[in-house]
Amino acid sequence: MGHTATAIGLFLLLMLGALAPQSTGQKSTAAEKEWIYRIQPARPDMLKTGPTTEEMGIVQDHFNHLKELTTKGVVIFAGRTLTDDEDSFGIVVFHAASEEAALEVMNGDPAVRKGVMKAKLFPFHVALMQGKPVE
Repeated sequence: MGHTATAIGLFLLLMLGALAPQSTGQKSTAAEKEWIYRIQPARPDMLKTGPTTEEMGIVQDHFNHLKELTTKGVVIFAGRTLTDDEDSFGIVVFHAASEEAALEVMNGDPAVRKGVMKAKLFPFHVALMQGKPVE
């Protein structure tokens, strides 16, 4: 496998890694709301040609950061589309008590903070999810 294909494969593996919620005993409080941020590569060609060495390191930091937030019960789930065009995006669904706190979570993502990904925040509500009681 060539260098570019290897880099793309590693990038996709990092972005597609299952971030299934892990039980930590922490429950969200009634005051916490659900939020979602959409991320897209700041350099869309990154998905076709592969990330630079610097981008690869930042994406690894991004994945580890989300993994840690998932373990702490902040992130509900995260993932990305399986496309590599300009419409490709990832999402992070998480708990935060306020819009200010949600912005801190989003802007604290290393990929967002270091400019590899652009992000947009939305208030959100998980209506149906496997393992969540139907309300």
